[in-house]
Amino acid sequence: MSKVFVVGGSGRVATELIKRLAKAGHQVTAGARHPEKIVSLPNVQAVQLDLHDSQANINQLINGYDAVFFTAGSRGKDVLQTDAMGAVKTMRAAEANNIQRYIMLSSMYALEPEKWSQIPALAGITDYNIAKFFADNYLINNTKLDYTIVQPASLTEEAGTGMVSVGANQDTTIPIPDVAHFLAACLDANNTICKVLMIRTGQQAIDEAIHAVK
Repeated sequence: MSKVFVVGGSGRVATELIKRLAKAGHQVTAGARHPEKIVSLPNVQAVQLDLHDSQANINQLINGYDAVFFTAGSRGKDVLQTDAMGAVKTMRAAEANNIQRYIMLSSMYALEPEKWSQIPALAGITDYNIAKFFADNYLINNTKLDYTIVQPASLTEEAGTGMVSVGANQDTTIPIPDVAHFLAACLDANNTICKVLMIRTGQQAIDEAIHAVK
């Protein structure tokens, strides 16, 4: 069992992630600007987290955990302070408090801006992709965290299939529950450390796909 902090705890992916982590017996603290919107479950504590807050206050809040999941997203409304700098603040908080494990929910091809105009689903969210580009690069190049960056294809509000494809391929879609399943499974998969993993619906069971990461 791990003590984990989920940033952006009221979001769509976060809700499914929290359910999965709690069911697996992890002790979850979920932070959001509106904590009353966080799913209420045993082993889940909801706290107020505003990514506009000072670094010192965020350091104080994200302290005493084994891992941090970043799932916050402004959906295009606050990309600089949430998706970019907000992410950086939580990375810095993790390092300040000796939390080594950090799992980032990102966006397909976030580190490859030359692809954005080629894929219609990405062309429409350019500002978000720019924010994720800088956040992902900061995580890789400016921290010493044991990171995993998960870059899903376009999210759909469908039932999970439990099946994925990992790696660069034709851009497709993936149900939100499958993204949450993949994120949760990365927590104890040391082979995913320092990896950037693109995922979409595929033909391989999620746990098998993670086990196969090299």
